[in-house]
Amino acid sequence: MRLGLTLSAWDTGDLADAVRLAVEADRLGYSVCWAPEAYGTDAATLLATVAARTERIDIGSGVFQIPARAPAMTAMTAATLDALSGGRFRLGLGVSGPQVSEGWYGVRFDHPLARTRDYVQVVRQVLRRQRLEYAGKHLTLPLPDGPGKPLRLSVRPLRPDLPVYLAAVGPRNLELAGEIADGWLGVFVAPEFVPGSLAHLRAGRARADRSGGSGGSDHTDSSGSTGSTGSTGSLAGFDVVACAPVVTGSDVEACALPVRGYAALYLGGMGSRTQNFYNALAARMGYAEQAERVQDLYLARQHRDAAAAVPFEFVDSTSLLGPADRIAGRLRAYADAGVTTVAVSPFGVTVEDRIATLHTTAEAFAAAGVGE
Repeated sequence: MRLGLTLSAWDTGDLADAVRLAVEADRLGYSVCWAPEAYGTDAATLLATVAARTERIDIGSGVFQIPARAPAMTAMTAATLDALSGGRFRLGLGVSGPQVSEGWYGVRFDHPLARTRDYVQVVRQVLRRQRLEYAGKHLTLPLPDGPGKPLRLSVRPLRPDLPVYLAAVGPRNLELAGEIADGWLGVFVAPEFVPGSLAHLRAGRARADRSGGSGGSDHTDSSGSTGSTGSTGSLAGFDVVACAPVVTGSDVEACALPVRGYAALYLGGMGSRTQNFYNALAARMGYAEQAERVQDLYLARQHRDAAAAVPFEFVDSTSLLGPADRIAGRLRAYADAGVTTVAVSPFGVTVEDRIATLHTTAEAFAAAGVGE
């Protein structure tokens, strides 16, 4: 298993601190740093800065939002970041949710799985410098009724088969990730529930085998992934990434407090009452009644009460909390479950606190004995 970092930049004032964290993670031997985006700072600019300030750590979009960019632009950005970083870029993609897709980007949130399939196929086609001719269910290039002509990427990508990851929550999206991607970016991942997720990923890999597809790229990258399917339904070379908050300290209950607010935002506010993928995930994990309560409070703008209503057990099972020896034990649980990368989000009041958490987590990872 490998250790990664997920950056957070909720405000422009956080950007310098995020870069500091990435530089320290690079020094400590973390394998990859992921940069998310919602409706604030973009991931590409932050990753370009991180690439310029680091030497070894991979950089990854976690994720580029599919409704935000045309697939050809995403391929151009990926090729540029990969070249600037010397072959260290990983392309993470996600459909976002209906509120952001329709409210922020003006893109209808319909048929997300089919749209993702078309999108990834076009991205791969562009990166391979094929002439861009595509007739899918939701994308047609060039447009059939205008002056457009099939174009080819004008630069040669450093890696035309750079790894593609999908952020997936629901079972069908997990199957799609297994079928067409090289890795899965998982959120609120509990080791106890990883086998169920892996079953969906394997089902997707098996579908790719039956259809004669590769289930991803044929490459060897710095994540250690080969990207090929191997035997039918095999996850050999497929990167299973668990994104996990980490809070260090002697009092585990106290460590859970800041993560409760983060969890309440997702369970309560990342979506509507009728369509919240994270709330549905918590329900599948056995917290349906509690997740509904969190959502009710959050949508009523009672955010503190919503955070307090998040079950400790949910936070503890999907995070790394407590002293180094306890974190080491949880890292072993992730490795035993089949996770190949744990990407941590260090919590702390100051950037110095978060850097100290990076150090403690690296020490716990070494003590766990699960590294390559």
